[in-house]
Amino acid sequence: MELRQLHCFVAVAEELHFGRAAERLLLGQPAVSQQVRRLERELRVELFDRSPRHVRLTPAGERFLPAARNVLAAENAARALAADLAAPTVLRLGTVTGLGERLDDILDAYRRQAPTVRVELDSLPVRERLARLADGRLDAAFVRGTVPNQDQAPDLRYLPLWQDELVIALPAGHPLADRPEVDLADLATLPLLLTERRNHPTLVDLVTAACAEAGFRPLLGPPHSTLQNTLASIGTGAPMWTVVYAANARMTNTRRIAFRPSRTPLTLPVSLAVRRSAPLPRLLLATCRNPATPTPTPTPTSNDQDS
Repeated sequence: MELRQLHCFVAVAEELHFGRAAERLLLGQPAVSQQVRRLERELRVELFDRSPRHVRLTPAGERFLPAARNVLAAENAARALAADLAAPTVLRLGTVTGLGERLDDILDAYRRQAPTVRVELDSLPVRERLARLADGRLDAAFVRGTVPNQDQAPDLRYLPLWQDELVIALPAGHPLADRPEVDLADLATLPLLLTERRNHPTLVDLVTAACAEAGFRPLLGPPHSTLQNTLASIGTGAPMWTVVYAANARMTNTRRIAFRPSRTPLTLPVSLAVRRSAPLPRLLLATCRNPATPTPTPTPTSNDQDS
């Protein structure tokens, strides 16, 4: 059994058409048919029910398809690892707050699978982060929220990773803290502490739009320079609230603040930005998309809700 036979089989199984499978594999249709026939002879089963009008998987073909996909997935993982091992010995990565255990997963993955690669972390505002990525001072960068228009950064591409949840932070003694989740409308009379919009327009727009949908315009309190200062103000017990990445909330150990999910879910997408001209950091991508641990849990002591 050869990998090229499995590639041909999976392509035909997914396209249910030998011609389209051949186009997808950049091969001639006779070559695809020949590889599938060889695989069938080796397995001693018919994998496809062929007729002039259709191509369908036989029961044996349906049973064999998951195994074939697993083999090809293992091949891709091996190629990804080989590419990372052959890559430069430094991965310069632009980070965002709220990565928590995901960042631990990344560092652990490189220590185990690419020990010769040193991961350097750089935490910067999003505009500077993307500027450094574009000019080559970073190799990849996390971006939270809506990605820039391609016309503004034609040399970069954005690979979707996951959705970050935001939760509500309010004084632990407030009556709303006794609820398992909070309706945004119940916060209408409480001042909202948010970073200035210029620091994180995506986050501010998300929260203010959610408040508008809940039927009110939030009462904005004075902005703070860091999330730590914002939480300290809320921890005094004065009635006020903010939003915090769920990962930050899980790492915050204080009796003064209650973190509650919003009844209307608040989430921001996270993407990985890379240069179009550079090889993909496949180990980094695979670790982000298949984390070894649950969602991230960082501390809120660094920059405020940076994108």
